[in-house]
Amino acid sequence: MVGMPTGEQVPWLGQLAELAAKYPDELSARVQSFELCGHVFGSGRPALMGVINLSRQSWYRESISVSPAAAIKRGRVLRAQGAAVIDLGAQSTQSYADDIASGDQIESMLPVIAALSAEGAVVSVETYEPEIAQVGLGAGARVLNLTGVAHDDEMFALAAHYEAAVVMCFSQGDNVRVASVLNVSDDPIPMLSDHFEPRIERAVAAGLGRIFIDPGLGFHYENLTDGAERVRYQSQVLLNSFRLRTLGWPICQALPRAFDFFEDNFRSAEPYFAVLAAMGRTDLLRTHEVPQVNAVLNTMEVLDT
Repeated sequence: MVGMPTGEQVPWLGQLAELAAKYPDELSARVQSFELCGHVFGSGRPALMGVINLSRQSWYRESISVSPAAAIKRGRVLRAQGAAVIDLGAQSTQSYADDIASGDQIESMLPVIAALSAEGAVVSVETYEPEIAQVGLGAGARVLNLTGVAHDDEMFALAAHYEAAVVMCFSQGDNVRVASVLNVSDDPIPMLSDHFEPRIERAVAAGLGRIFIDPGLGFHYENLTDGAERVRYQSQVLLNSFRLRTLGWPICQALPRAFDFFEDNFRSAEPYFAVLAAMGRTDLLRTHEVPQVNAVLNTMEVLDT
């Protein structure tokens, strides 16, 4: 079993060697690369997706912007810090958060999308509502961070029409705000592959030519309340990400927070998980801590020269 054993069972380097030896074809698998606003994704070092949350109920307070003007400022800063994509959300994905009317979400997001896209930014709209996707893509967004499955066909067609990319998030319910029980097995990759494969087929059939696959590590699952169990699952998926590349498309990972372990130092969690994600050949890292994660990637890149 290739899981997350303790140091007494298998040393870390031994575990990585075991993964590489067990899945050599997957490790060398190539994915479809594509371009968005001058950025090429799916080739080379991981790109960064910086986060802006317009909802005050978002769990990561450092990513919250309380006004469109503040969001535009944060977007400019994130780009300067190394973010290739700016992900904009107006409703928290947490199951306990309030529902925000589509019109209210659109009102808060539109000026931010318009301003940042006019400056050449690759703007991503996080939503599972077709109305919000339609308006966001029409305003200049070039990535749809799709956090639901209920409207897949309509969403795929919209993204194809605008020649945009879709971040296809793993979701067991209609959307990720519907609390669900995750089937945590010794090896989660077959379950994830079974979920994504038919969705990818439908997306390609709809004319979509830019896809990211997101295993949904940042979302809530009712049975993953134990911090250690959640971190083991997340770390396992991060290190095994390269096996999903056989589906043909780049992998996106939302870097975990691991409050149980990092506590007051929680802002160090995403840079730590970025190391695991990079070793797992993730292509796009969604992070609230762009400069810290960028510094980690810069350092890892030195090791490859």
